[in-house]
Amino acid sequence: MNEMEVSMANVEDRNDLPTKPIPEPTLRRLPLYYQYLKKVRDEHKGDFISCTQIGNDLSILPIQVRKDLGIAEAVGKPKLGYSIDELISIIETFLGWNNTKDAYLVGVGHLGTALLGFERFKEYGLNIIAAFDIDKEKIGKTIHGVKVFHLGKLHDMVKRMGIKIGILTVPAAPAQELTDEMVRSGIRAIWNFSPVKVNVPPDIIVQHENLASSLVVLAKKLTLARQNQS
Repeated sequence: MNEMEVSMANVEDRNDLPTKPIPEPTLRRLPLYYQYLKKVRDEHKGDFISCTQIGNDLSILPIQVRKDLGIAEAVGKPKLGYSIDELISIIETFLGWNNTKDAYLVGVGHLGTALLGFERFKEYGLNIIAAFDIDKEKIGKTIHGVKVFHLGKLHDMVKRMGIKIGILTVPAAPAQELTDEMVRSGIRAIWNFSPVKVNVPPDIIVQHENLASSLVVLAKKLTLARQNQS
């Protein structure tokens, strides 16, 4: 499952989320259903689909699929199942992907540049409209269609544009200071790709993406798999 898709479902303004609590495993599975349903639709395999078919194809228990779709308030038709087009639309609405959110990115290094070039963000409701850095060679340039501004302009531009989502792609040292500045400026949700966890007030949402930890998990799983094979 694509971790970025999960994170985008998590990094949203609290006012846009349903009031009832959503189990995180469900949030992780809904994007998987979404991609699967789009593939089925594109292959013209029919207009309706059942939880059994979804579950069998994705190796998920059909009863779990039904529970997840129920949380998204999807309702199937007796003997027909779910309308594929309607189900895709319901998941888009539930996850907020049909309501594009503008965001700023802070830190235009290798990772920041890569994220600016990730075109599928818009498919998941994210539109990075500006980036910020202190590197004079980058300031004023347009990278993957996004203009880079001096970091000193962040505060005023957040206030003026009403931006609520910030993406942090900086080294560990300045991460907390820049997080504080983003919060002071009015950012309400931070997608943190820096290698450290940052502290935020209780009313601020932060989603940490620790790439190093993910690599450790991957390496450990690979080691265990090799041991089991030997």
